[in-house]
Amino acid sequence: MRLGKMGSEMADRKQFQNVSAPDPELMRLLDASRNRVVTEEELREQRVSFAFGNAPESKLITKDSVRAASTHIRLLP
Repeated sequence: MRLGKMGSEMADRKQFQNVSAPDPELMRLLDASRNRVVTEEELREQRVSFAFGNAPESKLITKDSVRAASTHIRLLP
């Protein structure tokens, strides 16, 4: 418990109770990737993955079809 406004007690937030220490391997990987430059190909694949994941469910829509469509997209003036 901690003191809130006017000296009354407030309950600690449950979301911050029992928080475990971060995984050391995950922290090492995050540190190693912090200054890594993302390539154009990686960005393109992230866009394809995002579009595929947000496309309506259909047997006609595959990651390859999204990838192919992404090469033909034009912005209208």
